[in-house]
Amino acid sequence: MAEDPYKVLGLARDATPEAIKKAYRKLARQNHPDLNPGKPEAEARFKAASAANDILSDPERRARFDRGEIDAEGQEMPPPRPAGGWRRHAEAPQGSRYDPFSEQDGFSDIFADILAAQRAAESAPRPGRDMAYHLKVPFLSAVLGATEQLALPDGKQLSVRIPPGVVSGQSLRLRGQGAPGRNGGPAGHAVIELEVADHPLFRREGFDLHMDLPVTLREAVLGGPVTVPAPAGPLRVTLPPASDSGRVVRLRGKGVAAEGSRPAGDLLLTLRVVIGKPDAALEAFLRDWQPEHPFDPRAGLAEDAP
Repeated sequence: MAEDPYKVLGLARDATPEAIKKAYRKLARQNHPDLNPGKPEAEARFKAASAANDILSDPERRARFDRGEIDAEGQEMPPPRPAGGWRRHAEAPQGSRYDPFSEQDGFSDIFADILAAQRAAESAPRPGRDMAYHLKVPFLSAVLGATEQLALPDGKQLSVRIPPGVVSGQSLRLRGQGAPGRNGGPAGHAVIELEVADHPLFRREGFDLHMDLPVTLREAVLGGPVTVPAPAGPLRVTLPPASDSGRVVRLRGKGVAAEGSRPAGDLLLTLRVVIGKPDAALEAFLRDWQPEHPFDPRAGLAEDAP
């Protein structure tokens, strides 16, 4: 069973909407799965904070939780029973008319009251159930933000706004897109769990993106401009000269797009020198070439070997 959302966010029950928002953002930043890889306890705290925020950031759901109408998971709570139940009332002096040996036959009255209460409960407006769905999101939609279409079992299509920076396992809530309410009650919500697809070029670490960039021998030695694929479109990048394989070039602000007060991440390019098939001129040059400053790239390997 989910914990009390006020306790999860560390808030008093009279917390303002601004305090709720601030507490959730703080916990979400501290426990975001991408910033805590391999830490399931952080992911659990992130999900608990998201669930608590879903309840408390919605004024209607918060009010219903405070009144005891729904639990910490947003599920309907049974109506409270009278203290002591019907037995205490029947055994009191005013309940003597329910005594089967009394001169008054009160059975019909009490059952009539019960049936009337049941009919009233059945005719009262009730909100619809929340519906759970799964949506696989393209990698770049999760990086840049986008609007994706979710196909429902009944053939209906839902437009889902994907904010930049979402991760697999995160849930979005579309209010009023769940099961219809009863007797004029509001519809439930659609709760959509996201799964972010992989990408053939980019890999994500936090809000930064990494990519291996193949470069020719000429580009590695002389440097110069090259065209690089990036999430928002190709970029013209000037490589520094004398770049070995493994050198990292950082493109600031070209990673995961900004959201709210969060800055955009960076795109880090790891250079990989690709020789390809040498032509005759290059082979002839290298045979006769005597470097001005010779060096051994494998110097020290023997010392480091076991």
